[in-house]
Amino acid sequence: MRRRTFMKSTAAAAAMVATNPAWAAQQTKMMTRKIPSTGEKLPALGFGTWQTFDVGADAKAHERLAQVLDILFDAGGSLIDSSPMYGSSEAVVGKLLSGPGLNRSDAFLATKVWTRGKEAGIAEIEKSFRLMAAGKQMELMQVHNLVDWQTQLKTVRAMKERGEVKYIGLTHYTDSGIDQIVEILQKGAAIDFVQTAYSVGVRHAEKKLYPLCRDKGIATIVNRPFEGGAAFRQTKGKSLPDWAAEFGARSWAQLFLKFALGNPAVTCVIPGTGRPEHARDNVGAAFGRLPNPEERKRIIKLWDSIR
Repeated sequence: MRRRTFMKSTAAAAAMVATNPAWAAQQTKMMTRKIPSTGEKLPALGFGTWQTFDVGADAKAHERLAQVLDILFDAGGSLIDSSPMYGSSEAVVGKLLSGPGLNRSDAFLATKVWTRGKEAGIAEIEKSFRLMAAGKQMELMQVHNLVDWQTQLKTVRAMKERGEVKYIGLTHYTDSGIDQIVEILQKGAAIDFVQTAYSVGVRHAEKKLYPLCRDKGIATIVNRPFEGGAAFRQTKGKSLPDWAAEFGARSWAQLFLKFALGNPAVTCVIPGTGRPEHARDNVGAAFGRLPNPEERKRIIKLWDSIR
C-alpha cells in the first residue's frame, strides 16, 4: 500500500463501487492492453494534464489534483501525460508525486519535446525530467506535434538506447498531422507509440493510422476523447440511452471513453480532468465489457443524430 491510510483507501474504493458498479463484479483493477514493442501491459485509461494541471502553486488545487491521481492509481491506472507547452503541469505532476500519499513508482510518466534544434531539445527534455521528478528514466518521451521531429527523434532514440527513456513516440492532434504520421511510419520510422485525437465525432485516426499501427506493432494513445468538452455541450440536457447500460456505460463520459477503448487498435485513452468526481467517473469506463462493433456503430448513429 502506498503512503496513505487504510481507511482512506477503503473509503476511496467504496466510493468507486458506488459510482461504478462494475467494481463490484470481481474486476478490482482496470483492463490493460499490451504495448506491442515489448509486451508490457499498460492500464487502458490514464489522465492527460493539458489545462487541468496548469495550476501553478495553488495549494487547494494541488490537494484536489492529488485526489485525482489517487483515484487513478487506486483503480489500477498509471499513465500521466504532459508537455512543456502545458504551463505548470509538468511541475505540478512532479510535486504531487514527490509529496506524501503518492509514489513515483505508481506512475507511467509520459511527456514531450516541443522545440527546434538538437541542443534546445536536450535542454527541454532534461528540464522535463527535473520538473516531473522522473528520476533516472522517463517511461515515454514523445515528439510533440511533430515539431522538428527528425532532430528530436534522433535525440530520444539515443536516450532510449542509453536506458534514459523506455519508449519513444510521435504526437499530433489534427487530421493533417495524423496523415503526416502515417507517411513517417510508412517510410519505416521505428517508434513505440503514437498519440492522436480520437473520439466518436473525430474518427480520422481509424482510417489509415490505426490499421497501420496494428500492422507495425505500435501502441496508440487517444487524447481529446471528449473533443475538449464539445461532446458534453452536444449532449447537455439529453438522457443517456438505456442500451448504454448493456456495456456498462453509466454516463456520457463513460460512453465516449468506452467507444474509444472499443477500437482494438487503441492502447490507452487519456481524458483530462482536475475534478475527483469526474476522475472516478472516467476510470469506470475501463471496467466491465466494451461495446462490440455493432454497438459502436449504434453510438456513432446516436452521435450523428444529436450533433
